[in-house]
Amino acid sequence: MIATSDDPRIRLAHHCLGTVEIAPAPLLPPRVMRLVADDGRHFIAKQHAKRDRYAGELGAYGAWGTHLTGHAPELVGRDDATFTLLLTALTGDRADTVAPGSPEEELAHHEAGLVLGRLHRATSMPQGGAVGAALAERFQWWIDRAAHAALIDAAEEHLLKHHAAILGTSHMDSAVCHLDYQPRNWLIGDTLGIFDFEHMRRDARVRDFARLEFRRWQAAPHLRTAFFDGYGRPPNDTERRLLESFGAIEAATALVKGHQECDSTLSAHGRTVLSRLT
Repeated sequence: MIATSDDPRIRLAHHCLGTVEIAPAPLLPPRVMRLVADDGRHFIAKQHAKRDRYAGELGAYGAWGTHLTGHAPELVGRDDATFTLLLTALTGDRADTVAPGSPEEELAHHEAGLVLGRLHRATSMPQGGAVGAALAERFQWWIDRAAHAALIDAAEEHLLKHHAAILGTSHMDSAVCHLDYQPRNWLIGDTLGIFDFEHMRRDARVRDFARLEFRRWQAAPHLRTAFFDGYGRPPNDTERRLLESFGAIEAATALVKGHQECDSTLSAHGRTVLSRLT
């Protein structure tokens, strides 16, 4: 249908593109809209609720988008007053919609490894303790939230703090990380596309593997193999050991977010990962 409302996303699109139509996109969250210009090109308009998330995603496209040319949307327009971005739309199907165990799923993980390897190599820095210390500080905040909400008992809090201490004294390679790198943010088309850069920042390189490890790979190790074949090298011994501590972060954040958002599936995931650690 023709877009004529006063929605900030549509206003930005009108300013940048002229007349647009809203395209059906049932998998997109409410704050994201797919639009079609008169010439048939598709775009994504996204309005952030918070200034810091808007600034983070805007900065990610400006600072690191060049390392992902051909695999990431391009920034077309912005409205700082309403925290709104207009981006080119990638073609393809979301990777979390392919059949589990299919060749398409394995290929998606291989290509996702290749793309992430490109970003990590372009932005890598040698080992340093500052990354681990910053991680431990942020992790402690999640532990405190979980304890305050009575989501963990005293033994579980002690275990999570043990992993926070490990992270705080570890030296890790850093790179610009996506930090929500999983199939729901990949598109399978002529080439693999990735999107949703609002969490992107410099962090421990291994952290981009943790969500896949605890949400996908433990149940399907062939996907881990395919991913690192594309990435170019497997995690080193230190990174493999650190993955357990990153699992502790995964558990704590899933428990807290699941509780805050009344998401029973996410809460159950956090509980499952935490039980594996104990």
